[in-house]
Amino acid sequence: MRKTGLGRGLSELISGEALARTRAVLEVSLDKLEPNPYQPRHGIDDESLEELTLSIEAHGVVQPVVVRRTDSPDVYQIIAGERRWRAASRAGLQTIPCIVQDASDERTLEIALVENLQRADLGPLETAHALRYLMQEFGLTQEQVAEQIGRSRSSVANTIRLLDLPEVIKEALAEGRITAGHARALLSMSDEPERMMAAFARIEAEGLNVREAEALGKEVAEATEPEVGETAPPDAQPTDPHVEEVKRRLRDRLGTKVAVLPRSRGGGTISIAYHDAEDLDRLLALIAPAGPRTYSTTE
Repeated sequence: MRKTGLGRGLSELISGEALARTRAVLEVSLDKLEPNPYQPRHGIDDESLEELTLSIEAHGVVQPVVVRRTDSPDVYQIIAGERRWRAASRAGLQTIPCIVQDASDERTLEIALVENLQRADLGPLETAHALRYLMQEFGLTQEQVAEQIGRSRSSVANTIRLLDLPEVIKEALAEGRITAGHARALLSMSDEPERMMAAFARIEAEGLNVREAEALGKEVAEATEPEVGETAPPDAQPTDPHVEEVKRRLRDRLGTKVAVLPRSRGGGTISIAYHDAEDLDRLLALIAPAGPRTYSTTE
């Protein structure tokens, strides 16, 4: 049975409920707190921040902010609750209730990510960047990330794939002109970039829904099938379940697109995709860990 969440333990940690029952709540000056550098959310909606400010003015800060110590005396870094901290400042508070938690960088990012996912505060691309960062920075596989944030491996994989979209489509997704469902439908046309852009233009111009966008993807697939009597290209041959299993295992392990192209006489080629120099170094660390970092440090 697929897990659907991180369990009550982490949920309570995020909200501060469990820690509040076992640890003292400290009143910390707002100027002694610093934001989380691993915050996956790139922006805070001003309208929602104003609503939270009004609530704090009326009722105070109900849930303590979860923080960790820094190298500077009496200065704390926020793990969860940055919106509360900013809203408290807007409301004119001088201090805010905090609970100190020991947390590694990885755990800090994990908690910040899950907090935003649970509250639906992150856009799809922000989520994709945060998931990929977890994999790159801490050497996690898609399956390990999925386990930690309570999602399926396929959900993690499909979210990260959004980063492969052309910039113009990612911009539309970030601005809310298309949805993640539209974006996934467009990804099905990634081997036909011109058709993908044509489909994207139709989605925007005609206001197509996700189901209609998926139908466009099927049209592209049918349009690229060979005519009767033609020789199908290698990747259009009947799928070998053993090859598909190899592709799946490599994808899960490496966290990127992998193509396995066997030859009829034996042997074949494995193609591994990478996003940028840092991603290439991440793959090298997984495949050949003894070597130095060579690409992202040489320019």
